[in-house]
Amino acid sequence: MTIRFDDRVAIVTGAGNGLGRSHALALAARGAKVVINDLGGARDGSGASSDAALNVVEEIKAAGGTAMANGANVAAYDQVKDMVKQTINAWGRIDILVNNAGILRDKTFAKMEIEDFARVMDVHVMGSMQCTKAVWGVMREQSYGRIAMTTSSSGLYGNFGQANYGAAKMALIGLMNTLHLEGQKYHIHVNALAPCAATRMTEELMPEEALSLLTPEAVSAGLLYLVSEKAPSRTILDAGAGTYACTKIFETTGVYFKPQDQTPENIAAHWSEICDTSGQSAPGQGADQTMKMLHNAATDRGISLG
Repeated sequence: MTIRFDDRVAIVTGAGNGLGRSHALALAARGAKVVINDLGGARDGSGASSDAALNVVEEIKAAGGTAMANGANVAAYDQVKDMVKQTINAWGRIDILVNNAGILRDKTFAKMEIEDFARVMDVHVMGSMQCTKAVWGVMREQSYGRIAMTTSSSGLYGNFGQANYGAAKMALIGLMNTLHLEGQKYHIHVNALAPCAATRMTEELMPEEALSLLTPEAVSAGLLYLVSEKAPSRTILDAGAGTYACTKIFETTGVYFKPQDQTPENIAAHWSEICDTSGQSAPGQGADQTMKMLHNAATDRGISLG
C-alpha cells in the first residue's frame, strides 16, 4: 500500500533546513499541503531570517506541490496561534503537526549557564507543547490528527555535555504519553521520532564518513509513517542510516515486602530480583503501575479492591 497525503495539511516546524526540510519535501511529494515554519535562527537559537523557509517553499512549488512559509517562533504562543489561524484560513484544516524545531547549546553541566538550560527547554518543550496546543482543538473538532514529537538518544540514554537537550527530549516522551491517552477518542495519534542524521545540529559531532551515511531522507521515511493514516500511537521510532527500531519503556515485575520488611536493607538484599527483567511489561498508563502495587499489598492483606 502506497502511503499518500492527498488533501492533508501539515505544519512542519524548523523546516528551513536539515531534517525539517527533508520532512516537508517528503510530505509535499506525496500530496500534502505543507506549512514551512522556520524562524531562521542560528543553531543556538540566535537571529532570524525567512530566507530558508521561502527557499523550501519555492522548491516544493517547482516540483508541483503546495506550500507556504511561516516565520513563527515556536516559543512565542501568540505567533504560533497566528500560524495556525493562517493555515486554517488558507486550507481549512490541519491534519499533521511535526514538532521538529530545536536548538543546541551544548556544555558540560558544570559550565552550563541557567539561561542555556532554560532556552533549550523553552524551544524544544514549550515550543512543541505550544504548537500542539494550538492545533489540538482543530484536530479534536475534525476527529483526526497526527502529531510527531522529535526526541533523541540524548534524552532516552544521555549524552555527555547535553544535560539541557537530553532533559528536553525526554520531557517530550512524557508529553507524548499523556496526549496519546487524551487524543484516542478523537483519532489523534501522537508519536515520537528519535532521529540520527547529518544536519547542522550534528555536523561537528561526527566524522565525514559517518555523516555521509546519515541521510535526512532515511529519517523522513520513518516520520512519514508516524504521521500516516495507519500510523501507530505512543510509539518511539528510532531512525538513522537506514535502520529503524522502536524504543520501549518497560517495568520489572518487582518484589513485594510485608510492612515490617519494607527497609532499605531488604531492598539492597533483593536488588537482583527487583531488577529481574524476565517478567517485565510496558504499562499502558501511570495508573497501571499504581494498581500493580496496590494489588500486591491488598492480596497480602486479604483486601478486595473491587
